[in-house]
Amino acid sequence: MSADLVHIDTWLFDLDNTLYPAESGFMSEIEARMTGFVMRVTGLPRDEAFALQKRYLAEHGLTLRGLMEHHGVDPLEFNALFHDLSLDALAHDAELLAALDRLPGRRLIFTNADDIHAERVLKHLGLDHLFDDVFHIESFGFRPKPDPAAFDAMLEAHGLAPDATAFFEDSERNLAPAAALGMTTVLVGPHAPASSAPFVQHRTEKLAPFLANARLRETR
Repeated sequence: MSADLVHIDTWLFDLDNTLYPAESGFMSEIEARMTGFVMRVTGLPRDEAFALQKRYLAEHGLTLRGLMEHHGVDPLEFNALFHDLSLDALAHDAELLAALDRLPGRRLIFTNADDIHAERVLKHLGLDHLFDDVFHIESFGFRPKPDPAAFDAMLEAHGLAPDATAFFEDSERNLAPAAALGMTTVLVGPHAPASSAPFVQHRTEKLAPFLANARLRETR
């Protein structure tokens, strides 16, 4: 059945593993570089550095936040790790482009990545012209999703009405504060159908067909 999204006029999207499929493997290169960085900062062997990386992700919503708080890491230095990543794993998706283009109202990116990474990925995917703004980790003071402060900053910066906003994410827990604010929540990715979280209103393995089949408000 198609999702009823006729009340939505602001479309909020996570970036990584949401606007491209997790199966691309792109995030594995990001994680590998992150692990190498944690090894250099802490002196830990790879397996322990990887475990610490994941612990900081779980505790702080972002590995970077844990590195900032516990190791004094410069966030600009950390984010620069990913500015020369090969984007060859990411392919244009004509179906997704068409589905995004039909959405009425504003389209925004809400990502824990920085602006340079987001802009590189969007341009490579051929989607950069479809979004009104990229609200990135620096925009909300390095307080990452799911921190409610990040959502408050987004609402204030863009004057969003939560009850007219849909938020699309591959991370289930990042949808919880959105739902608490009154946003419509959509979990995206191969794990989505198995989710039973009460704050997830819609689930889809593939973003493009979900958007293409959704019922939208009419525009004149």
